Amino acid sequence: MKESALSDEEVARSTAPSTHEPPERDITDGGPDMVQFLAADGTRVEPTEVSAPYLSFLDDVDDEAMRGMLRDLILVRRVDAEGFALQRQGELGLWPSLLGQEAAQVGAGRAMRPQDYAFPGYREHGVAWCKGVPPENLLGMFRGVNHGGWDSNENNFHLYTIVIGNQMLHGVGYAMGVQLDGDVATGDPERDTAVMAFTGDGGTAQGDFNEALVFASVSNAPVVFYVQNNHWAISEPNERQFRVPPYRRADGFGFPGVRVDGNDVLASYAVTRAALDRARAGEGPTLIEAFTYRMGAHTTSDDPTKYRISAEVDVWKAKDPVDRMKKYLLTEGIVDEDWLTAVHEEADELARRIRHACQTMPDPGHEEMFQHVYADAHPLVEREAAEFAAYQAGFED
Repeated sequence: MKESALSDEEVARSTAPSTHEPPERDITDGGPDMVQFLAADGTRVEPTEVSAPYLSFLDDVDDEAMRGMLRDLILVRRVDAEGFALQRQGELGLWPSLLGQEAAQVGAGRAMRPQDYAFPGYREHGVAWCKGVPPENLLGMFRGVNHGGWDSNENNFHLYTIVIGNQMLHGVGYAMGVQLDGDVATGDPERDTAVMAFTGDGGTAQGDFNEALVFASVSNAPVVFYVQNNHWAISEPNERQFRVPPYRRADGFGFPGVRVDGNDVLASYAVTRAALDRARAGEGPTLIEAFTYRMGAHTTSDDPTKYRISAEVDVWKAKDPVDRMKKYLLTEGIVDEDWLTAVHEEADELARRIRHACQTMPDPGHEEMFQHVYADAHPLVEREAAEFAAYQAGFED
């Protein structure tokens, strides 16, 4: 019998270091340039000169919409916990956890319109959820039974990109195509389209990322670069990746950059919505740095105890994005314990559905690895496919 799925706390605990030393510096301080609406304790933050311009993007976010955001946060976290548990039980080869980054992804995902196109890395499970990709479809690649598992154009959500930063160029290319199609600055809210390209802080060191910023700038492409600064590129901390914060990188390319509290779903939503509106209106790219933290391991093959201390994880746990929104809505009377119980029951059922789907995924035929390599028939691939088929046939008896 398979063991039950791990709880959120167990997932975090299983990936947290065992040593307890005080952090050398407060890495949770995003500085005065960071847009924030909810404090870590779930209370509203007084608007600042930096955050005030984004308040209007919350004007139509009513109680129902905020309940929807909290539901997204809870369900996305459960999807992630189930992926972690499935890998530990041998059902998946690998799982990249988003634990701690739920608000950054849900805020951005909910800010997108149906026609907006997302180009993810491999950790954007929350964005996939918001774009309507069934979470079962995320598992096929990590189980090794398909090359992605979903139709990119069905939800305007591209396949996961394993090559770090490569998707940034893909996103800009698609955005330039949107321009050529005339789907920018028409004034039609159902036609005007923006593109979002997601990466982590480690991705900012890649050549592809910087080349994408060049192309986006000179073409004034309708693209939003969304950097989730979770402070660790596998085992490399920020100070070994850059000297200038990611949001300030945009200055050198001639378009705006903004830092947002990535653990505040309302701020993440408002800042992303503003950037997408700007892109759809033909005003060009924006770079958003979502200041957040990866509470778990880089992937299930990683051991963060080798390079970071538990006290660092502990201070970020106190700023948990799900707890923050939950406390705010409970205090405001927008949700109650009965509502939360119902959502957690929904999460349990979602987890059961994902587990069953994962365990019953059919293995692909051997010939499928040779399909879709090229758009047209290719003699080398055909020859290799025939040789492999003959090799497999030798085992039939």
